[in-house]
Amino acid sequence: MPQKTFSFISLGCFRNTYDSQAIAQRFSDSGYRFVGEGEPCDTLVVNTCGFITDAKKESLGVIEEAIGLKKKRKVKQIIVVGCLVERYRKDLEKSFPQVDEWRGVEEFNRKFKPGKNVFLPKHIGFLKVCEGCFNHCSYCAIPLIKGKFRSRPLKELIKEARFMERSGVRELNIIGQDITGWGRDLGAKQDLTLLVRGILKNTKNIPWIRMIYTHPKHFSHSLIDLIAGEPRICKYIDLPIQHINDRILKLMNRGVTKKEIKTLIETIRKRIPGCHIRTSLIVGFPSETQKEFNELVDFVEEIKFEKLGVFTYSREEGTPAFRYSGQIHQKTKEARRDAMMTIQKEISLKVNEKFIDKETTVLVDEKNKDSCIGRTQYDAYEVDGAVILPAGGFIPGKFYKVTVTDALEYDLVAG
Repeated sequence: MPQKTFSFISLGCFRNTYDSQAIAQRFSDSGYRFVGEGEPCDTLVVNTCGFITDAKKESLGVIEEAIGLKKKRKVKQIIVVGCLVERYRKDLEKSFPQVDEWRGVEEFNRKFKPGKNVFLPKHIGFLKVCEGCFNHCSYCAIPLIKGKFRSRPLKELIKEARFMERSGVRELNIIGQDITGWGRDLGAKQDLTLLVRGILKNTKNIPWIRMIYTHPKHFSHSLIDLIAGEPRICKYIDLPIQHINDRILKLMNRGVTKKEIKTLIETIRKRIPGCHIRTSLIVGFPSETQKEFNELVDFVEEIKFEKLGVFTYSREEGTPAFRYSGQIHQKTKEARRDAMMTIQKEISLKVNEKFIDKETTVLVDEKNKDSCIGRTQYDAYEVDGAVILPAGGFIPGKFYKVTVTDALEYDLVAG
């Protein structure tokens, strides 16, 4: 009897990628053989994202494509899982009767089980340390999808980090809905600083440790000191502020003020010289005036974030902001986003130009026919820019010191 096969399409964020890996491992443990996307298979699993409107549209499109493959008999069975199913299972079941099985989000407290990484380069690892959220931002559907905040136990996380080290991971990314909340449900004295210290102590051969999504309300002074003093922690601060106007921040239920955000950024830059800060912004939030948007523009021009992403407000059912008055026209939201990104392109180019003629350490991610692609410690995988290298002489998963020869708006060129 031939071995059954499965394939996987994983959509959305790194947290989804982590869940996809856990699901894929269970298929492998059950005797299935993994095949690449697009190859004929017995079972195709689609892990969906349901966070914002664009993500939902993408997930629905992929489900339709999967059904098309089933009609062509390239796929025998379709299983759809994840956030979109958690939110809209009944509607999906009615709309897509051709799907064989629907599952919601992964059971988070499932015990870690070692497995082969099939979704990422083997030198990159993601460690999801918490699930759910306690912040309850008024625009966000995560609590509706993921539920209350839960931290994974320290020993379990260190065990998984040590497995990654033995597997050849060279960059470990600590991820979660809000990793600065880790430990708050585990008892006194358990916080993100304690966790990262434990990972550092127990993994000596992982050169880069990166933290992804830290909330400005919960970013502690002890964490700043740890990042400043530990050379293995990437000097990369992922700090989504979403807005800077106090009225909008209050409507968003962010729990911080403009003054507190500005003070935190000034403290980070003073105590961690040379660090790069990535932030994300939401424009077109209900009732946002042109004056309030201009205040956000002025702040971005003043602070000059090294990395910045801008999202138009997405009206999500079930969230408090869904009911807010003053919903803004989509064209206005898009115009504000485009204006902000035009400003950021100029800032980003000036940041990158500072690298020209300087030596920097690069982790190589992939090798192509015409070039190799790497990153500095200031760039998260598949989020930020890249370093474009010549085709010869570089091996994926290895670190190299290179000299930057040119700067683009988001990428660097090195010899």
